[in-house]
Amino acid sequence: MESRTGSVAAADAPEVELPRSLSPSGASTFRQCARRWKFRYVDKLSDPPGEPALRGTFVHHVLEELLAVAPAQRTLERARAICRDLWPQLAENPDFVALELPEAQERAFRWNAWTDIEGYFQLVDPVEVDVVDRERDVHTSLEGVPFRGIVDLVDRVPEGVRVTDYKTGRPPSQRFVDSRLSQVWLYAAALESVGDNVSEVRLLYLGETGAGRDERRPTEIARPFDADAVSAAVGEHRDTWGRITEAAATDCFEPTPGPLCSWCPYRHDCPEGQLEHQRRNGLAA
Repeated sequence: MESRTGSVAAADAPEVELPRSLSPSGASTFRQCARRWKFRYVDKLSDPPGEPALRGTFVHHVLEELLAVAPAQRTLERARAICRDLWPQLAENPDFVALELPEAQERAFRWNAWTDIEGYFQLVDPVEVDVVDRERDVHTSLEGVPFRGIVDLVDRVPEGVRVTDYKTGRPPSQRFVDSRLSQVWLYAAALESVGDNVSEVRLLYLGETGAGRDERRPTEIARPFDADAVSAAVGEHRDTWGRITEAAATDCFEPTPGPLCSWCPYRHDCPEGQLEHQRRNGLAA
């Protein structure tokens, strides 16, 4: 199969038009694999969300709606009612329909989403949350890099404001905590650049499946504002933008073959990724 990457020599390739901004997730994608980044952000090839991503979107939407009501009404019962109200919207989403989940798997999807909501209540008393913004869309410039990020929650605390990001995946092991915090440090930098006084950041991992199917271990990772950590995150973001700019100048986006190739939505457009998938799975070339 001919790859959509093309075969024009790098020296003769036209300069690639860069996206208008670089988000934390976009930067992470480039660092994982420059080829995948180009497929998604330049070529704009389809990258339909899978079951975990759709569950995360649904949970985020429920929490956004929960924190829109008066504090005294932010109960587990109200969250359950919001879930019921929002479910038809997700059930009719073409990406969800395309999953073609069997009835039992759909029930598991709904159960896992609900246990994520319960996990939030185990970590936070939403009655006490002093909301400043929900799903805040921040556009700014960080050391010359056009930045965009959507902050799940900005709430007021005694020392200033706090940045919160919800996660529905597995919490990181201790060695990867700093890299996972990079996203919220970037959000802190972005909010500071538009005049907010950020005093704290936190990641809320709403549920991790343990040894038993029903075992959930919600986890909070919180840090006070750390100027050095913010500077390091912004520096890495700036360096990533520099690498993207260099790659775009010659339309040379090298792949990074590895175990993630088997789950990449663009594998069939990437000869190296397809070969890596075949090698790892003992398939004939």
